[in-house]
Amino acid sequence: QVQLVESGGGLVQAGGSLRLSCAASGRTFSNNAMGWFRQAPGKEREFVASISWSLVSTYYADSVKGRFTISRDNAKNTVYLQMNSLKPEDTAVYYCAARGLPFKVIRNVFDVDYWGQGTQVTVSS
Repeated sequence: QVQLVESGGGLVQAGGSLRLSCAASGRTFSNNAMGWFRQAPGKEREFVASISWSLVSTYYADSVKGRFTISRDNAKNTVYLQMNSLKPEDTAVYYCAARGLPFKVIRNVFDVDYWGQGTQVTVSS
């Protein structure tokens, strides 16, 4: 059974940093895109960032460009999200995501086949 398990969420002051991790088990995703989404209360789940299987291509939402960095370690079947200069509007539950089909990108929720359980990120002003 495939599992994506996030860690690293928490409470941080505005301007601070957090690093999220997502460890996958049950299958390898070395040929699959992985990414992060977030969902704030009362809002739809939105794309944050994704990274290709080859680590060459990364994609970011405009709202996080220049502040967040996505990376992955295929040997560990793990994807990371380094979040710097956090703002109160970054407060949300952050979800790890993976695509089932190989060699396809993740750009929206419809591209995702596997989801983590989510980790809360709260940024205080």
